[in-house]
Amino acid sequence: MPLPEPRAIALFSAAAAAAALAVALATERFGGLAPCALCLWERWPYRVAAAAGLLVLLLPRRFARPLLFLLLASLLAGAGLAALHVGVEQHFWPSPLPECLAPRLAHGSIAQMVASMPARPSKPCDAPSYLIPGLRLSMAAMNLLYALCVSALLAIYLGRSRGVRR
Repeated sequence: MPLPEPRAIALFSAAAAAAALAVALATERFGGLAPCALCLWERWPYRVAAAAGLLVLLLPRRFARPLLFLLLASLLAGAGLAALHVGVEQHFWPSPLPECLAPRLAHGSIAQMVASMPARPSKPCDAPSYLIPGLRLSMAAMNLLYALCVSALLAIYLGRSRGVRR
């Protein structure tokens, strides 16, 4: 069975990355789920993956394979961030981001403490958000599974197309 063109794989991968971002924004806007600081960090690899996938479509063919590897690396980085987030949610380790911790109020008068409070409270990173209440998979856990599945498909393609000339 012949392998698909690298541009088709790039388009699929860019669409998968864009879909992940769309789901995150939709759950935020329409589902009422508030993202924490780690959730926001987890979106960056998808932005890089979508951009790399689109670049494969725009640039000459000789750039396709290196850009697909960049796309794969960004998806794996996203999976790593999601795994970190799942660990924080499960209380395996604390979050490395200071935004995830409770605010430290200044000592002194009540006016000084109120002035040191953030303008809007942030969602703690160790409080999981569930898209499907009966399913005990947090958004971070679903993100981890999604990133790993798309990464696996891309890695299989790259492994099989190693010796193929296009």
